[in-house]
Amino acid sequence: MDAGRSAFWLLSHLPAPARRVVPSEARADLRRRLGHRYPWEEGYDFTPPPSDGLPTGPPDFVGVGAPRCGTVWWFRLLGAHPDVAAAGDRPVGLHYFSHFGLGRFGPEDRTRYHGWFPRPPGVRVGEWTANYAAEPWVAPLLADAAPDAKLLFLVRDPRTRLEAALPDLGPARVANDGVAMAEEMERGCYARQLRRLLEFFAPDRVLVLQLERCLEDPAGQLAATYRFLGLDDAPAARVAAQAPARVPVGPPLDPSASVRVADLYRQDALELATLVPDLDLGRWPSTTEGGVRGPGAGGGR
Repeated sequence: MDAGRSAFWLLSHLPAPARRVVPSEARADLRRRLGHRYPWEEGYDFTPPPSDGLPTGPPDFVGVGAPRCGTVWWFRLLGAHPDVAAAGDRPVGLHYFSHFGLGRFGPEDRTRYHGWFPRPPGVRVGEWTANYAAEPWVAPLLADAAPDAKLLFLVRDPRTRLEAALPDLGPARVANDGVAMAEEMERGCYARQLRRLLEFFAPDRVLVLQLERCLEDPAGQLAATYRFLGLDDAPAARVAAQAPARVPVGPPLDPSASVRVADLYRQDALELATLVPDLDLGRWPSTTEGGVRGPGAGGGR
């Protein structure tokens, strides 16, 4: 291990008391100075790792959302299927398209993206970047680079999702708290994001999963996901049992803020239910407060 990698390893394994003494931004600056960047940071090297002679090409599936919704857990369950290629050196969140907001996207960028997906014949491969759905420029780029890919969109109660994200929005971590909060709240507006995706992908190529259902019946929901991807669903029960859920949670909002957040998300949740008929809004307390009811609920006008 060279000196730079050794220093980064020591930095990333600091004991908790030391991490509290050294501000997060100072640690991040030191990490970048040591030459280590994460895929979501500018300057990350997107050169694909060696394919070891395997053919490369567009991914068969791409997870596009949403952050703090159990996407890492679900992606690992997908990767445990015997007919899905292991991630290898590919990050769980590749963030490839996140860097093309106002930049040129050419044939060489498409080829570089394909290079991240080597696979033996007959084996499927994909990625899951939870921010893709909330980045409006991604959908057309993804349709260009992987037009036949199937998309996975995992969502949860938007207020609960926001609560799980708040620990990363402390004043020591963001330059403008208001802008950061607005961006984070927008990530829970799933209907708006889904409509954008459906401008470029047919509805039968997009599967929306509800985290609350995945937690209640992981084997059943995983089997449905496998079938959507054209995989044998027989391994679902075994895989789900071997990988228990790990889902981020956060402290509850202040009661007055909780009401405001529920009001903000309510209409979007109703619109999402029209796009995803089997979505169960009854599992999302923040969207049902105040008498909100999904399509098909009883009652007249």
